[in-house]
Formats: sequence, structure tokens, C-alpha cells
Amino acid sequence: MAQAMRPNTVGGLFATDGKSHPLQDTLLAVTLVLGFTAAITAIFHSLHLVSSWAGLIGIFTGAYGQWISVTTRERFGLILGLGASAIGFFLGMAHGGLFGGIVG
Repeated sequence: MAQAMRPNTVGGLFATDGKSHPLQDTLLAVTLVLGFTAAITAIFHSLHLVSSWAGLIGIFTGAYGQWISVTTRERFGLILGLGASAIGFFLGMAHGGLFGGIVG
């Protein structure tokens, strides 16, 4: 019975090693939310402050999450959030930047 020797990794959505990773899962969720927010608000020129700040914070959150991530599923989700955050950040910077004409 070879299947009796394999560990059951179906239990957790993000923990393929069978352990819980609450910090990594929280960073993953925050990065995805910030990336989604930054990418959606980057469509609108008047929301460049939201998209640039959400993108910048999402980039830092995702980078730290990548640094401490344990499983491949966590890294995959973090890369998606990082990409969306970067797109939102760069488009927000192109539309007016982090301070939007307040400074300079």
C-alpha cells in the first residue's frame, strides 16, 4: 500500500507541507488585496494617489512575503499580487505620483 506512506497534503489550501503558516497567509492575502486595489484604481486618472500608494505598500508586503514564504502555493499567490501591485504603482506614478502635485 504505497498510498499509506504518502502524507496527506490536501488539508490546507496554502500549506502544502501540512503545517499552518498564519503570517505567510496573511501577507499573501494583504498583497493580493493591495495588488487588486492598485491595479483597478490605476485605470482611473483621478485615483493615482490610491493606486500609487497601494501599489508601493503591496510591493513591500509581497517582497517580505516572498522572503519568508515556505510553500510554492504561497509564492505563486505572492507573485500575482506583486505583479498587480507593480502595475498599479507604475501607472499611478505615470498619472500623478505619490503626492499628486502637493509637493513640488
